[in-house]
Amino acid sequence: MCMFAAAALVGGVLGPGLGVGLGVGAGVGAGLDGGAGAGGAPIPGYELVWHDEFEGEELDATKWKPWALGPRRDAVNVDDAARLDGEGRLVISTRRAERGGETVYESGGVWTEGLYEPTFGYLEARISLQTQIGHWSAFWLNCSPMGEPVGDPHAGGVETDIMEFHRRMRDGTAVQHNLHWDGYAEAHKSRGREVSVQGLAEGFHTFGVLWTAEEYVFFVDGVETFRVSEKDGGAISRRAEYLILSLEVGDWAGDIAGAELPDGMVVDWVRVWENRE
Repeated sequence: MCMFAAAALVGGVLGPGLGVGLGVGAGVGAGLDGGAGAGGAPIPGYELVWHDEFEGEELDATKWKPWALGPRRDAVNVDDAARLDGEGRLVISTRRAERGGETVYESGGVWTEGLYEPTFGYLEARISLQTQIGHWSAFWLNCSPMGEPVGDPHAGGVETDIMEFHRRMRDGTAVQHNLHWDGYAEAHKSRGREVSVQGLAEGFHTFGVLWTAEEYVFFVDGVETFRVSEKDGGAISRRAEYLILSLEVGDWAGDIAGAELPDGMVVDWVRVWENRE
């Protein structure tokens, strides 16, 4: 998850059953039903091709692996930061630990790199967000190396932040959708949107993106919140990308010293549909 401020970041407000005035494409809109069941198709013509309901006691190693182990920003990613709770949910936590007489922060996540890397589809996760400052949660897509070749995001890929959240976003009432492309150095470009969501701090919410060869369409709780294409200054990846669920510690989210830890995100399920028409 890139911390660059998103270029052309714009805002919106999402209320119950209300979009944000971006328009609705054919077959996609306020009635989008990504949470009706693992077999349900939220978009006509799309078929469920991959999912994890996080059942059992251990993470399915054929679908996920620990994400980016080792030092990462202001924490250390550890494999046991992500675990199943035995009740059908994935829990990703940030915690304090003592190492060599010093306080450090341990966090982490999971990703599908080398295991499952789709190109296009509708991807959605049902998530309950963290409560404390100092760390941010994300559900995102990326590839490696992202941005090679520079100037060709179709081939070089696009970091697609389906959802990013920390408690400093409008006092914990908003999430961001962001795109990053052309690498993370001087050529870096981005576009995104911050959208307020009523009841965001209460329970679970679904976050999804419809990724096609022409555009990205983002959704929160089945309602369209952001639509972007090359025509309006965005970029579209047309290469395989892996899924990531993560927590990261850094100043962007505030001072972690003030947080009550452990704290984290809880993921009920992740599902991917592809167009079979």
